Amino acid sequence: MSGVWHLSLRRVLHDRTRTVILTLCIAVPVFLPLVTGILVGDYERDLVARGESVPLLAGAKGSRFDLVLAALYFRSSELDPIPWSEFEALAAAGEGLAIPLNTRFTAQGRPVVGTSPEYYELRGLAAAGGTTPLVLGDACLGARVAEELGLEPGDPIFSDQRELYDISKPPALKLRVSGVLAPRGTPDDHAVFVDVKTAWILEGISHGHDDATEIDDSLVIGRSETAVAFSGALIEFNEVTEETLASFHHHADAAGLPLSAVLFLPSDDKAATLAKARINASEAWQMVAPSAVIDDLLAFVFRIKALLDTFSLVLGACTAAMTVLVLLLSMRIRAREMDTLNRIGCSRSTVARLYATEIALVVAFSLLVALGAAAAALAVVPDMTGLFH
Repeated sequence: MSGVWHLSLRRVLHDRTRTVILTLCIAVPVFLPLVTGILVGDYERDLVARGESVPLLAGAKGSRFDLVLAALYFRSSELDPIPWSEFEALAAAGEGLAIPLNTRFTAQGRPVVGTSPEYYELRGLAAAGGTTPLVLGDACLGARVAEELGLEPGDPIFSDQRELYDISKPPALKLRVSGVLAPRGTPDDHAVFVDVKTAWILEGISHGHDDATEIDDSLVIGRSETAVAFSGALIEFNEVTEETLASFHHHADAAGLPLSAVLFLPSDDKAATLAKARINASEAWQMVAPSAVIDDLLAFVFRIKALLDTFSLVLGACTAAMTVLVLLLSMRIRAREMDTLNRIGCSRSTVARLYATEIALVVAFSLLVALGAAAAALAVVPDMTGLFH
């Protein structure tokens, strides 16, 4: 049998062009379902785990997919904000834990997440260096953000201005990096975390400026017993420091302060049912179960995977037909060679083993190529945590 393997290997290596073509043709239909299966499996696992971590999610009426992706993956959304009053109502009802979330802004292209300390506990986030946000203007970076931008505690990071040429919009805010979170392998690694009140500075609702009694009268356009109106030429602070911290305030009803969503962890099933019924009875707000929305999203993904699997089967069938044709033509070309082997005493079974061994070697090479290409592809494909950014 060692002679059969030796002759087959020499033959396969001698006819390099045919071997390379057959190897690639067989490797492709193996590579495609292998890679798509692994990627879709990782995609499903990550999305399901992320969705199940938050039982309920409240936000504005509209696309539930946009709401879930904005709250779980910090993706920008065109949905209207939900007011602070709805968060307070959920928190005051005593039916569970409510966590505010504002994901409407970015800093150097990374999502800025305004939230409360309860969020870090929910996600198991802890600072590997420095601290989580303690005061206005503090920003705690996800592990990947700190790595990509080369930032560490004490460094500044500027928010992105949403309307670059609109001077009525607030300027970019200079945030101070208070800490860097330990890596978790989740979308939190790709975000910049601030206190929700800092997010309202980015909204332009909160701002800081010099004492109203010390401002040049030329910037005052109106006075009353309770308020002073200033000209738009008044320059607001674009950084929160120890000296300017006390001057920051907001000019809006606290009940209407905007949030992107409210994460809600009910105390039991009854509390979940009551909260959903109360929120969904409103014409402006909705409450959804992220896990159910993720299941619907995955249904679309699996439709695409089924299409790719069908394509791989068709490609495999075509490859098999082409391989058989190449082998038949090869047998005709090598007829005199095989006849010579018969004349020198090789049995027909030995000749059959030669062909079978050649095919086995080509298939083995194809599997090695497919596995190597799959490993390379999976190494360069972005991880699932960054898919929705």
